[in-house]
Amino acid sequence: MFSKVALAIAFSPRMEALLAEAKRIKEIFSAELMLIHVGEKTSDSEGKLSEMLTKQGLKGTDIQTVWEQGNPAKKIIKVCEEKGVDLLIAGALKTEGFFNYYIGSIARKIIRKSKCSVLVLIEPMLVPEPFERVVINGTQQEQTPFVIQQGLNWCQKDRAKQVYIVNEIKMYGLQMATAGEGGEEEIAATRRKLVSEEIAYVENILKDLDKGTLKISIKITCGKWAVELARFASDVKADLLIVGDEGNLGFLDRLFPHDLEEILSDLPSNLLIVKK
Repeated sequence: MFSKVALAIAFSPRMEALLAEAKRIKEIFSAELMLIHVGEKTSDSEGKLSEMLTKQGLKGTDIQTVWEQGNPAKKIIKVCEEKGVDLLIAGALKTEGFFNYYIGSIARKIIRKSKCSVLVLIEPMLVPEPFERVVINGTQQEQTPFVIQQGLNWCQKDRAKQVYIVNEIKMYGLQMATAGEGGEEEIAATRRKLVSEEIAYVENILKDLDKGTLKISIKITCGKWAVELARFASDVKADLLIVGDEGNLGFLDRLFPHDLEEILSDLPSNLLIVKK
């Protein structure tokens, strides 16, 4: 799934925890690990990094460190493209209802413009734990079969205990039902039909995928799908939310510039944005 993982680092209080998380991801996928720092390379910064790497058992040839200067987002994206990075890991701190990123608001640019998948960690731990409860976006979009496939691959590698695939009832269907002359019984029947159709959509994708021993539940929501997806993840206390960003109605296409800010402001868990 991922053969080369990169971690964007800054010398912040959570840097060591992010290194620990990156090491865990590296080991899960037997991947190469690269560190990217945009800033001046000094003997002091090299010494601090070397000390943290030693504490995490990442000394020697285990990793490659790339030092760059210039525009952080552009440099990080450029390095990832040049080095063939599959997954970029970044840290984010949730404070006062919005996200302060490890290098400011440029994390949004990384999410928007990077060609590789992006894992945003909001609570990195010095002693990382698997993502046991995972929510995958199953909303009908062009990229959804790929997102579900990659999501299940991740969950199997990380030995997730519970996986939820969340789809939505199309609002126009309910609106048409309620706008008609039928009574409550007809509206309820229409709703059941719509729910059944959305469950069938996900089941049709799942039937051809390797699910291993994963415990998978299909859940149907109704409302503004991105907001409901985040709300559901919060309700089940998810450790990871997995979405995609490609296709005619992709995650980024539908959310930028306003809805993404809204969902990020209340993001209840770590976020994996899967890109082809």
